[in-house]
Amino acid sequence: MGGVLDYLAWRGDLTLDRVPFCPVDALVLSALSYVHFGSLIPGEPEPAVPLGETARRYLALPPGQRGRCRCDSDLDLLRALSASPRFASLGLSCYVSRFVPEEETQFAALAVWLGTGPAFLAFRGTDATLVGWKEDFNMSFMDLVPAQLAAAVYIRDFAGSFPGPLLLGGHSKGGNLAVAGASLCPMKVRDRVRTICSFDGPGFTDYILARPGYQELITRIRTFVPQSSVVGLLLGHEEPHTVIESNQEGLFQHDLYSWQIAGGDFIRLEEVTAGSRMMDRALKDWLAGLTNAQRETVADTLYDLLSSGDARMVREALEPKNLAAALRTALDVPPRDLLTLASSLARLAGAVLRSMQR
Repeated sequence: MGGVLDYLAWRGDLTLDRVPFCPVDALVLSALSYVHFGSLIPGEPEPAVPLGETARRYLALPPGQRGRCRCDSDLDLLRALSASPRFASLGLSCYVSRFVPEEETQFAALAVWLGTGPAFLAFRGTDATLVGWKEDFNMSFMDLVPAQLAAAVYIRDFAGSFPGPLLLGGHSKGGNLAVAGASLCPMKVRDRVRTICSFDGPGFTDYILARPGYQELITRIRTFVPQSSVVGLLLGHEEPHTVIESNQEGLFQHDLYSWQIAGGDFIRLEEVTAGSRMMDRALKDWLAGLTNAQRETVADTLYDLLSSGDARMVREALEPKNLAAALRTALDVPPRDLLTLASSLARLAGAVLRSMQR
């Protein structure tokens, strides 16, 4: 039993022609999408560059010259992939990374060529930027956010240059983008989608759930959540989910490196924890009590306050100087908006208390 890195140590020498691609492999490649590769991966389908060589080139760059990655575990992942016969020879291409604060858009994806078989399209989840988190909040009141539309265009364009079957996947928001993007594609593209893996990805608005594309793809969507999932149960889901054991607690189980694997598969559990069900009820009750206009006001007001200083990353928003800037900005926020924010947070606290009492 172990995590993703243990899986690579145990199974990394078995090539895909010996042991077929599986959901754990999809999680590995979804994690890869978090690395900011920049020009190391071409933006066009051809020529693809080998994954192992690309990982070594990234790691050889001085830290100040390489693109961001989320954590040290991502660097360990690259080291393991560079030495893995199962992954090192796979081709990477079609790398795109768009970050447009003015449009509240954070989107990134890459294509992995799985030998002579299908291609896997990996979508990056929410990064640590305030813009990335704001776009997540926007999902609660907008039919479609820009990243979902970008995912649909990405899948459609790749399908135009690649004739084979398609596998899609992503962790966190990346899982949402994989499902939503495929749902928005034309039928001739959807017909080529073999499987979509969403790893603790948030759900969807009624607009997506009611689309023929989503309904058509339900049997091909494989949703995985950790035992104390919060993110992966948000908003609406009609597809079933698989519960995975994690060695972390609470919200920290969203970390994909905490998910437990034995042999070639996840360690599966019967259901999520009571705490996960409690938070799911509370958040759904809270959102149900807010109109779309109120949700938008809450998200916009909170984002304006947190980004009023020099903060661009979520962790920076909690620095004293940026908290002070948020307090100064609050003086200029319309009282009605502040009241909506305060009352909605009070509603959230009430929803949590009611859920705990059930």
